[in-house]
Amino acid sequence: MDFNAIYIVIAVFVVWNIVTFLMYGIDKAKAKRDNVRRISEKTLLLVALIMGALGALVGMGVFRHKTKKLKFTLGVPVCLLLNIGVIVLLVYLGVLSF
Repeated sequence: MDFNAIYIVIAVFVVWNIVTFLMYGIDKAKAKRDNVRRISEKTLLLVALIMGALGALVGMGVFRHKTKKLKFTLGVPVCLLLNIGVIVLLVYLGVLSF
């Protein structure tokens, strides 16, 4: 992979995790208000699964959001392990090289 492509991949990963982090913060803010449409739990878990688990985990901690729900306290760390596994696999296959 081209040297510049690595930076693009890293930038997309960072931006996606920032977006995921912000989604957890936005949903926490909405949870404090009545009659406000929330971000679904399915969506929050899905963005964590799709390479956003680091942002989700940090968002859960910073905003103290979804920390009492088992599917998040177990699911997001599992998503993080899967995210790391994908990165390791891509490096192993030579798709990503540093």
